[in-house]
Amino acid sequence: MDYRHSEQAADRGGMPVTTKILIAGGFGVGKTTLVGAISEIRPLRTEEELSDRSVGVDDTAGVERKTTTTVAMDFGRISFRTDLVLYLFGTPGQERFWFMWDELAYGALGAVIMADTRRLADCFASIDYFERHETPFVIAVNCFDRAPRYQLDDIRIALALDPGAPVVLCDARQRDSVKRVLMTLVRHVLDRAPTDDEREQAALQAR
Repeated sequence: MDYRHSEQAADRGGMPVTTKILIAGGFGVGKTTLVGAISEIRPLRTEEELSDRSVGVDDTAGVERKTTTTVAMDFGRISFRTDLVLYLFGTPGQERFWFMWDELAYGALGAVIMADTRRLADCFASIDYFERHETPFVIAVNCFDRAPRYQLDDIRIALALDPGAPVVLCDARQRDSVKRVLMTLVRHVLDRAPTDDEREQAALQAR
């Protein structure tokens, strides 16, 4: 979807452009916190208490103090100006719930992949998923207290990312920080969007 004409639509009194954004990443990385920090409505959460059944199934190394887990999704909404509304869908982080990703990802414009430098390898499943589906994404490094700090270029190398994939620092608890992450994703999507000339050329080639 092309947002270059969204301001024109707003000037004409048109409806705002709405789109779907996924918030992905490993278990305990801060997805629920991020959605709750930015949502202008009361967020929908599907958290359940961790039980004995998760022992040996869910990897809690590094997040031993976490007592709940998202079993379906988080949902929130944020409006930018009057012409753009983002619907945020937080994905479950544990492998046993990954079967839901295809349903949640359907129709998504892009994704925020959250990273924790204490468990950086947990990002790989999300990166692989969105690369295979050619979904634009940004890496948002959640700055946990006492977590190791690295240069963004070093994180990009460690995750084997393409040079154009944005990597940003964030505090999932802070609304302004989360807003910057989402705007980075929107700009990244716009930068990747084909121009009118490219779309016309593609249409000619398809004939």
